[in-house]
Amino acid sequence: MDTVEKLKILSADSQYDLACACGTTKTGHRKRGLDGKWLYPVALPGGGQTILLKTLLSNACSGGCKYCPLRAKTDIRRCTLAPDEVARVFMQYYERRMAFGLFLSSGIMGSADATMDRINAAARILRYGYGFKGYIHLKVIPGASDAAIEDSLSLATAVSLNIETPGKKHSDRISAGKDYLTDIIRPIRLMGGLTARGRRYQRVKCTTQFIVGASDETDYEIVGSMYSLYGEMNFKRVYFSAYQRGLGEPDIPGEMKPFAPRKNDALVREHRLYQADFLCRKYGFKKDDILFGPDGNLSMDKDPKEVWADNHPEFFPVRLNTATKEALLKVPGLGPDTAQKIIEARGFGKIRRIEELGVKGKRLARIKAYAVPE
Repeated sequence: MDTVEKLKILSADSQYDLACACGTTKTGHRKRGLDGKWLYPVALPGGGQTILLKTLLSNACSGGCKYCPLRAKTDIRRCTLAPDEVARVFMQYYERRMAFGLFLSSGIMGSADATMDRINAAARILRYGYGFKGYIHLKVIPGASDAAIEDSLSLATAVSLNIETPGKKHSDRISAGKDYLTDIIRPIRLMGGLTARGRRYQRVKCTTQFIVGASDETDYEIVGSMYSLYGEMNFKRVYFSAYQRGLGEPDIPGEMKPFAPRKNDALVREHRLYQADFLCRKYGFKKDDILFGPDGNLSMDKDPKEVWADNHPEFFPVRLNTATKEALLKVPGLGPDTAQKIIEARGFGKIRRIEELGVKGKRLARIKAYAVPE
């Protein structure tokens, strides 16, 4: 295969990894270019957006992750790009103004450090061979050495390592040959420590991803791990990818016992976890504010914010003209922008009708159920 043929296969196979700052709006979703490559609009760490060319260095993998469609046992068309091929093709995209950043991951080629050596080599060619100073997101391979990880941090704008599951018990069920504490948690702690405020690589952003539903983990376990990643390990974003049944081996829990029998429940579950994540990062919700059912899972019928509101009737109605921003953010239908708008509007006079906020339809009805002007 020539470089273009390989890139078509490898960029398509990179779709299973979400651990980059992909947007959640209609304009933020990935799109396939005319030549078959995946292009991703992403949010930059300092604000604004860019377009990433997202690809694997190789889809050959010696790993045995049971949920992964690229695992060693699968019969797929395998190919590998050389580091200089990746750098050259990306620069062609960059010079044609089709992509302004690179997300580079890979299957495990022999060992973690052998793979990291090639990933880092591609970034090094871009930085020092082509003088590229823009956005590069590099995937850290589980089990990578401290030296390989620090090398990535010296080259990248962002790095990620997928945590996959909330704990060793679940990891052992779906990831054969991988030691959860040594190969995943150790490098995650190192990445978080080296990028903490005041450290040498504080400019580099760390992200990770859970594979939701491949094991029999609960949402309570995932959210608990999510809070640790933010609070203890300095990670900037956590992503959730609903396990796609049929892609993995048939003997893993997600194949045998899907989360719920209703159609699309796996995607609803993924969405609820993103909502819980947003409440943590943007709304000031604490760990204990996220409420779960008796089975340890988030409600499939109501978003986590509305569940909290319905379980705290004493808190409502919130009075828009006097409430703190923290209280406003507890109102279903009110987000950070609208809450700030309310506070600013109060400087010019009282809010007499909720309609003055400029919201309509179902969102307006939700706000009215939990808030009053006076």
